[in-house]
Amino acid sequence: MISILLATYNWPKALKLCLESLASQTDRHFEIIIADDGSTETTKQVIEQFKTSCPISIQHLWQEDQGFRKTIILNQAIAAARGDYLVFLDGDCIVQPDFVARHRALAQKGCLVTGSRVLLNEKLTQQLLAWPHWEFQRFSDNLLGKRLSGGINKYWPLKIKFGNGVWRDYQKFVWRRIKGCNMACWKVDAEAIQGFDETMTGWGHEDADFVFRLQRHHIIRKSGSWATEVFHLFHQINDQTNAADNARRVREKILAKAM
Repeated sequence: MISILLATYNWPKALKLCLESLASQTDRHFEIIIADDGSTETTKQVIEQFKTSCPISIQHLWQEDQGFRKTIILNQAIAAARGDYLVFLDGDCIVQPDFVARHRALAQKGCLVTGSRVLLNEKLTQQLLAWPHWEFQRFSDNLLGKRLSGGINKYWPLKIKFGNGVWRDYQKFVWRRIKGCNMACWKVDAEAIQGFDETMTGWGHEDADFVFRLQRHHIIRKSGSWATEVFHLFHQINDQTNAADNARRVREKILAKAM
């Protein structure tokens, strides 16, 4: 079984759309574990309402809001997962109906997958947040128009999708295209590296550190582009106070391995 580890923090309207997109999956053999980094009661209400309308198994893990501590709550989600394959997703992302199916098709022993995203601009994001419910077909109407107007930053990966293949394999660690809002690995591999580095607090590069340590553990990184794209809702940039220090720590690990 697949476990969707869904990270969220205080954006219940976005989380509602994300959950509704998961409820419309063609492949329904998965569970949802919400890794909540200290949201208020409104988020809990959205989750409880979703539970009443959707038969998918869902757990809500919550920790007190003490700043950005995503690594800690994600490690709790990894431990709670019943599935043997983990797909990491953020609550500000909406998925296509074949999202789970595409990740399952790319799942391969000894590998991890770093997926891709389609960025939405502020205007389109506000339009979607005003919808009473997520409707993929409605969103898909006039995708080319949305691309030409700047509503989305990609078009062809939504129209053309490719399967698995060695061309997806990265030969070495690279920073680019690592997005914690869309990546996947086997639970046993995440546990083997003891999950995310919980000493990395504040926004930035905890996902790159996770991928680097998996690759150092001889796990092959595969690209999930042209298959797993998620729709990333527009929002203001997070507080990046710790980003430079987190990036420095990852670089130190890379250099230590090279020596």
